[in-house]
Amino acid sequence: MHWGHASSTNLIDWQEEEVALAPDGNLLIFSGSVVIDVHNTSGLGTELQAPWVALFTHHDMKAEKEQTHFAETQSLAYSLDHAKTWVKYPGNPVLGNPGERDFRDPKVFWHVATQRWVMLLAVGDHVSFYHSTDLTKWRKSGTFGALRGAQGGVWECPDLISMVCEDKVYWALLVSLNPGGPAQGSGTQYFIGDFDGNSFSSSQTAVKWLDYGPDNYAGVTFHQVKDRHLMIAWMSNWLYAQLLPTHPWRGSMTVPRELHLRKVVQGTATELYLASLPAREFLSAGQEVQNMESDAAYLLSFHIDTAHSFSLGLSNELGESLQLGYAHEKQQFFIDRRQAGVSHFSDNFASLYTAPRVSQTRICPIQLLLDRSSLEFFADEGLSVLTTLMFPSAPFKRLQLQCDAPEKIALHIRLLRSSEANPSD
Repeated sequence: MHWGHASSTNLIDWQEEEVALAPDGNLLIFSGSVVIDVHNTSGLGTELQAPWVALFTHHDMKAEKEQTHFAETQSLAYSLDHAKTWVKYPGNPVLGNPGERDFRDPKVFWHVATQRWVMLLAVGDHVSFYHSTDLTKWRKSGTFGALRGAQGGVWECPDLISMVCEDKVYWALLVSLNPGGPAQGSGTQYFIGDFDGNSFSSSQTAVKWLDYGPDNYAGVTFHQVKDRHLMIAWMSNWLYAQLLPTHPWRGSMTVPRELHLRKVVQGTATELYLASLPAREFLSAGQEVQNMESDAAYLLSFHIDTAHSFSLGLSNELGESLQLGYAHEKQQFFIDRRQAGVSHFSDNFASLYTAPRVSQTRICPIQLLLDRSSLEFFADEGLSVLTTLMFPSAPFKRLQLQCDAPEKIALHIRLLRSSEANPSD
C-alpha cells in the first residue's frame, strides 16, 4: 500500500515518478491529499521553499487483526523539492483515532473565510470536519451524513469544493461508498449545500450519483486550478478489483474530468446537478480520422435527438461487442458489456448498466472515450455518465450505429493515441 506519483503538464501525457510514500512495517499508506503550505503555517518549510504537505491515513494491520477500533490514524509527510522526495513527520500521527473502525481518507484545503486549514474524514456512515492553523494540530468542528444519502456501505474519500452557478456560491460534497453504488459495489454520490468553515449542510433529499457506471470510484479534485474543478478517479470496483484478468498490472485511472454545477429545469422545479466531462484538453487532442483502424484510444462525439432511441455497437472480428445507447421509452442511457469479452473472473462483471436522463433539452451531445479496456460515456453535457471496464480478446475496431431518427447522426472520431505506435503506453 504505497503512494504512487505521476506528473503532467497537459493532463494527457503522464510521467511516472518515484514512489512517494512507502509503508512503515505494519503501517500501510491509505488515501489522503497534498497541499502546498505557501505561508509555511506548519513551520516545515524554508525561506526559499514552501513545503508540500501530505496528509494521509496510516492503517495499522496489527491493530486490524486484533479487531480494535484504533487501526486508522492521520499522519503527515512533507517535501521541500516539489514532491520528488518526502519526509515523514516525526510527530505522527497528527490526528489520533477516537475509537472509530473506519476513520480515513483526509482531504485538506485552505478555507479563505476562516483563514485556517480544513480536513474532511470518512467515518463509517458520515463525514467529520476538522480544522487547524498549522496542519499538525487538529480540532473537530462538525459532522454530516449520518442517515443521509446512500448508506449501503462504508463512506470513503470525501471531497468538498466551492463552486459558482449563476453568480451564487455553492459547496459540493463528494462521497464514495462501497458497497451500495448505483451499479452495485463501488460508487460516488454527491450533495449540494453550504459550508460555514465548521460543517456542511444540505437540504438535498434525493441521492445523486456522479457516475452510474460500475467503474468510477474514490475520485478527488485538484484544489485551486484557477476556476477549474479537475478530478481523477480510480477506474474499478471492489466487487472484482482484485480479480481483473490483467498482468503484470492491475487497475487504471479515469481520464481527468472537469466538474461543473448546473441548474436543470424539471417540470416546474429547478434542481442543481454536478456534471462531469473529459478535461477540455482532450477535446482538441490527437487528430480526426474516418474510422477506427488501429489498437488505440479514441474520442467519439456526436449529437442525438432524444425523441428517438439510438444504439452504438463496438465489436471485433471474434464476435465480441460492447453495446451502448439511449432508450427513449425508458429515458435511459445504457452500456451493455455482457458480450464484451473476458468476464469469467467474476459473476458481477458481465452486466447491463443504465443512467437516467436528467435534462429535458431535446438535442443531447454524446462523448465517448474508448481505450483498449475501458469506455467513458458522457451524455447531456456530463449530466449522465457511465464508466466501464471491458476485456475484449481483440481490439474493438468496428462501429455499427443505429438510430430511429430520420436524419443521419454525424459521428466524429479523434485518434488520441495509438498503442501500436508506442506499446509502452
